[in-house]
Amino acid sequence: MISEQHQIWLIHAIRLAEQNVKTRQGGPFGAILVIDGVIVGEGVNKVTSNCDPTAHAEIMAIRAACDHLKTFKLPKSILYSSCEPCPMCLSAAYWAGIEAIYFSSTKSEAAAIGFNDLFLYEEVVKPLEKRSIPTINQPMELAKKVFAEWIADNNRKEY
Repeated sequence: MISEQHQIWLIHAIRLAEQNVKTRQGGPFGAILVIDGVIVGEGVNKVTSNCDPTAHAEIMAIRAACDHLKTFKLPKSILYSSCEPCPMCLSAAYWAGIEAIYFSSTKSEAAAIGFNDLFLYEEVVKPLEKRSIPTINQPMELAKKVFAEWIADNNRKEY
């Protein structure tokens, strides 16, 4: 069982999802990011209203937090989501350096109502030639040159 404070933050994320169902901005998902007991970003699923397949609640919360804090890294942040993050949102959490993730509904429960992230979890680990979207690797010298330029730039901003 998680602490009472974690439950309070998780309920906040679920309430955002509940409100999103009522306003019909997108799917039934909400998320918040908290640092040191302060909400630094929140989001709801806006896939349909924004015509943006990446506008998941967790992504929207990460975008809001990064914009608010003027950074692309969110160390010490905790993500609270109404549902288990999909592979895209989970990847974004890792890229942002999020410290922990708490969620309520599972990916299996989401699949039962039509949000089949299970397919994506299975798809990303397949070899390229087995994926349902043809994914073709074509090495090119120009791409190698761009990587070399990046490495040679002593003023690059690492992430």
